[in-house]
Amino acid sequence: MQSALGAGAALALGGPAVDGQAADQGPGGPQGSIESSDDLRLWYRTPAADWEREALPIGSGALGAMVFGTLASERLQLNEKTLWTGGPGAKDGYDFGNWRAPRPDALDAVQRDLDEHGRLAPDAVAARLGQARRGYGAHQTLGDLHIDVPGAPDAPDASYRRALDLREAVADVTYTHQGARHTREFFASHPDGVIVGRLAADRPGAVTCTLRYTSPRADFTAEAERDRVTVRGELADNGLKFEAQLRVTQQGGTLVANGDGTLTVSGADHVWFVLAAATDYADTYPDYRGDDPHPAVTRTVDEALARGQAELRERHVRDHQALFGRVALDLRHQAPPDLSTDQLLKAYGGGAPTSAADRALEVLFFQYGRYLLIASSRPGSLPANLQGVWNHSTAPPWSADYHVNINLQMNYWPAEAANLAETTAPYDRFVEALRAPGRRTAREMFGSPGWVVHNETNPYGFTGVHDWSTAFWFPEAAAWLTSQLYEHYRFSGSTRYLRHTAYPVLKEAAEFWLDQLRTDPRDGTLVVTPSYSPEHGDFTAGAAMSQQIVRELLTNTLEAARVLGDAPSFRIRLEKSLDRLDPGLRVGSWGQLQEWKADLDDPGDDHRHVSHLYALHPGRHIEPGSKWAEAAKVSLNARGDGGTGWSKAWKINFWARLRDGDHAHRMLGEQLKSSTLPNLWDTHPPFQIDGNFGATSGVVEMLLQSQHDVIEVLPALPADWPDGSVRGLRARGGATVDIDWADGRATRVVVHASRTRELTVRCALLAGGERTFKAVAGRRHVFR
Repeated sequence: MQSALGAGAALALGGPAVDGQAADQGPGGPQGSIESSDDLRLWYRTPAADWEREALPIGSGALGAMVFGTLASERLQLNEKTLWTGGPGAKDGYDFGNWRAPRPDALDAVQRDLDEHGRLAPDAVAARLGQARRGYGAHQTLGDLHIDVPGAPDAPDASYRRALDLREAVADVTYTHQGARHTREFFASHPDGVIVGRLAADRPGAVTCTLRYTSPRADFTAEAERDRVTVRGELADNGLKFEAQLRVTQQGGTLVANGDGTLTVSGADHVWFVLAAATDYADTYPDYRGDDPHPAVTRTVDEALARGQAELRERHVRDHQALFGRVALDLRHQAPPDLSTDQLLKAYGGGAPTSAADRALEVLFFQYGRYLLIASSRPGSLPANLQGVWNHSTAPPWSADYHVNINLQMNYWPAEAANLAETTAPYDRFVEALRAPGRRTAREMFGSPGWVVHNETNPYGFTGVHDWSTAFWFPEAAAWLTSQLYEHYRFSGSTRYLRHTAYPVLKEAAEFWLDQLRTDPRDGTLVVTPSYSPEHGDFTAGAAMSQQIVRELLTNTLEAARVLGDAPSFRIRLEKSLDRLDPGLRVGSWGQLQEWKADLDDPGDDHRHVSHLYALHPGRHIEPGSKWAEAAKVSLNARGDGGTGWSKAWKINFWARLRDGDHAHRMLGEQLKSSTLPNLWDTHPPFQIDGNFGATSGVVEMLLQSQHDVIEVLPALPADWPDGSVRGLRARGGATVDIDWADGRATRVVVHASRTRELTVRCALLAGGERTFKAVAGRRHVFR
């Protein structure tokens, strides 16, 4: 995937009433955006003083920017998602995480010791199976665009506003100075592959500014000529080429290119600019290099400038709203008009339990997660990383990488159900690109067919290990990654997608585990060994999460093989392995769902990872009311409501799957009160975007579930949301669902079908609580 792509393209009780109103044939549900009266804007009375806590994000998938709204010198911190150190060409060398020397007996020896001793300390296993990481690299900030405004006030007055409109994906700044009303507007356009900015005033000739580029690295040149600034460089670590170009135009006044690589506009009525950037990264193993980015970046900025600012804005808003506008949530909420977003967050939970202001923040937070996914995951670039596409550092936390023991997967939990299926395209391509290096790791480290990836990875196919003892060994990650692809099929029903995209990845991951599962001498079942439950405890054989993930992989692969008619011999292998596989579900001595195969759980353990509940969420092998569900409740209560931001978000989903809407809502509140920054970013701490996406997923789970092939309406509605409506949520089986409710009960449900097939709806307003009917593609089916 050459990054220039991003720059260059970048019911009646007796049965359902059916009418002839057409429903959208794709994943989006009813055509067009859904209007809602709520104000989906983050807004503030002061400029941002802190990148992490206060600046506002815009993004096109490949490009990102953080808008500060500072008066004398506006700052846009810039990102291009493929700008990464490390990988092939790294000065320290690069080995994809594969063992640098053969270890012919290492894995077998660990397995034998586990058979004999039952458990091994993480440090001991890391010493035998791990190695120091080399050439891994880190995501890099692209730098900063500063817009210096001479004569601007040092501090804002009462007229100042800084905002981010989620519906239009536009950030704006307004203030008054010396009698003139000044406005600034910024957006990141996916269809045109550029960041666009505009500065204007309501008094002619009042706009004067200088635009300049800076970077914390000294690996670039910046040259200004006419209306263009060209920034070119190579990362010192690996020689990755990068380029950014800025073109500026103005109405009135003058534009001058300066010898220091800056542009100055003087006495203009308004000024606007376009900025594009790219690298020579490509997602092709083993070199990960493509074409020089210069031609594509030049073409992108020139074509964008030729369109004009108004057309760019119209194309951007139309593109964004085609995704964002599909879902509307109304919780009878209303934010006080004079309460800025940081004040709204600070006041959260301080009023009546049914505070309309609290509900407004919850709706804003839900929709913010959808906004962030659109902004950080669009076709033509890498998927959303630990920070989406926003990073101001050359050494970000955890490299701003792809942790695959939950974090990357959590980023995409809301994609299908929150009606943003198109945002998964970069994820699909990334997983596909891991197969080639993953095959080598499977062969060299395990002597197995198939493909594998461990605890974390980067854009350069790092599929091996490092030596952080509590977070280095997780070969189940590849199996987990495949689940999103199969979920995409379950929502859409596209056998073409299943055959050509999902199934090859599923099958090859399954082949690895069919070869790697071992017979447990304790009971003769098949287990994963060694296995480790992220990110604590000892190494054992058959830890619950390991078994649950592999069970889901083999189940999904078998279902897909039957749909596609794959060879009977392969299906038989899957069936036999599933029959012998330890399912990873056991009730322990104090009623808990065991995290390990042996009863090792400590009731005082409050670790942030609750990995052994994978089968509850995001998996589908624990159903409400089962003994496993009751044991999961015991485990969750023991772990408590604490944890980091993403952990609290996961617990929203857990409690929703257990049909406890009040506890799910409590976890949403805990996340907002103690794990959310003033700009509504989730904090681990520090900032990690997965918590935003996990919370959005959790809100959907409270309102609609379909993991057990039944469309369950309001399965976990909290008491604090007694009245409301939601439009545009997606259910598995090819359905888009609208729900109205009052006094805690559904009053109207509309199912928009994109496939002709039988569907089952479970809802309290139906006689008997459930109805199966034949859905007709292009029709809506109304239950009331």
